[in-house]
Amino acid sequence: MKILVVRLSSIGDVVHTTPMVASLIEAGHEVAWAVEPPASPLVGSIKGLSQMFVLPKASAYDWNDRFRLARTLRDFNPEVAIDAQGLWKSAFWTWLSGAPRRIGWMADHRREASSSVMLTETVECLPEDVHVIDQHHALLVGLGIDDRGSRDFPFVLPDDAVAMATAFRESVGNPLALIAPGGGWENKLYPPESWGEVAQGLASMQLAPVVLWGPGEEALADAVVQASGGTTKRAPETSVLELAALARASRLFLGADTGPLHIAGAMGAPLVAVFGPTDPARNGPWSKDDEVVRKIPACAPCHKRSCDTHQDIMRKILPAAVVEAATRRIASSIDRDAA
Repeated sequence: MKILVVRLSSIGDVVHTTPMVASLIEAGHEVAWAVEPPASPLVGSIKGLSQMFVLPKASAYDWNDRFRLARTLRDFNPEVAIDAQGLWKSAFWTWLSGAPRRIGWMADHRREASSSVMLTETVECLPEDVHVIDQHHALLVGLGIDDRGSRDFPFVLPDDAVAMATAFRESVGNPLALIAPGGGWENKLYPPESWGEVAQGLASMQLAPVVLWGPGEEALADAVVQASGGTTKRAPETSVLELAALARASRLFLGADTGPLHIAGAMGAPLVAVFGPTDPARNGPWSKDDEVVRKIPACAPCHKRSCDTHQDIMRKILPAAVVEAATRRIASSIDRDAA
């Protein structure tokens, strides 16, 4: 069966959608994925994916472009289209694909509830479908696939990204501890001065703390380096796939509820996740060995980008608590450098 998955953004959510796509591929379906440019390198690296449609962001094209791209989707001739995002834009592309079966979450489980009118079948998540990965798996139950609990991320990283990560790990000497201070909306991020203190603690554990950064985050990374008193350094500029390769090569990965953290989890890196307004049971690490450090605001779980209640909640998480979690995670992990 030809199946189109529509999950356009963001990178972390694309990671969370991947096990569902892996289940479709494993079941023998011909699967295509519609995605926006930022996450397309990850999607393009999925083993067994039949096709990828890179759709520009809504602000980047007009209606003529939309219908031209819709013809491209229709040429794939999907029998089923799955809206794995729950927004008007994703439901719209699901409808434009021409698929006779269009599956997505019911209105109560969608960020834009009324967009469910563009679907032919809606799915209600069960109470036990807590993690967003399992909520995606629930979309397949009507197709006879129930892989809830599966965490398969069949990303195949290019050789040049792997070689870059290997060379960088060898250059730093001590086992690599990656810190991702950015990558999400501000109220979910841990302050750079706090990350600086964490980096000092990591260095005292004979780890090599390195700060990752993305486009426009150079100043943020430099602020962490300065706050660390020189115990950490800024990573070189990396692509999404190079970041994934670095995560795979690391002994420890630390970050908030952002795309880089979820990429690292998919790569099997030991994690220390710093959470505030969002719920780690839904969005957090899925390995029982990973550590979560959290301050819970009164509004939790809250996905508002601007909220007076959780405005400064991340500043209340003590760096010492993060270092203690890192110590526990190192103790519970295998020696990745020797693996």
